[in-house]
Amino acid sequence: MSVALLTYADLGARLGISREAARSLARRRRLPRSRSDDGKALVSVDFSELQHRPRPRRGRRADPIAASMAKIEAFKIEAFKAEIARLEARAAGYRADFERERERADRLAIELLQAAAETRAANAWAARLEDEVAALRTGRRASGSLAGQAALRLGHLAAAIVQSDRAACR
Repeated sequence: MSVALLTYADLGARLGISREAARSLARRRRLPRSRSDDGKALVSVDFSELQHRPRPRRGRRADPIAASMAKIEAFKIEAFKAEIARLEARAAGYRADFERERERADRLAIELLQAAAETRAANAWAARLEDEVAALRTGRRASGSLAGQAALRLGHLAAAIVQSDRAACR
């Protein structure tokens, strides 16, 4: 029987365990302890009686709270991804609506410009007809002949056209 006085660190190194595990082993086995001159604890160990086999190292058990938090985070990420996909789909729908309305507004603007051009042309034509009617009226008064009566009829016709055109523009 060989008895050795070892520190916890030396005992741990010989047995292949940590210093804390060697200290715990010495307490469990109630090995005699003493103090060295430098204040370190010494353990009296008989290696023929001590049959210690270190347990195989197990991985640390996952912290249940950390595992739950990881699941929650994964769920949040998936929920955020789903929300982003839903919002992108909605934005695509809004974008399509916007494009349709923009095309419609462009068509309406073109129609408005065409209507304004037609209105200007109709107003110019009406002004020309009014000038002709005025010329015919002044010409009728000069002579009371058959040509004057025809001019009067033509004037009434032109006036009716102008009035109807003005009513249509309003």
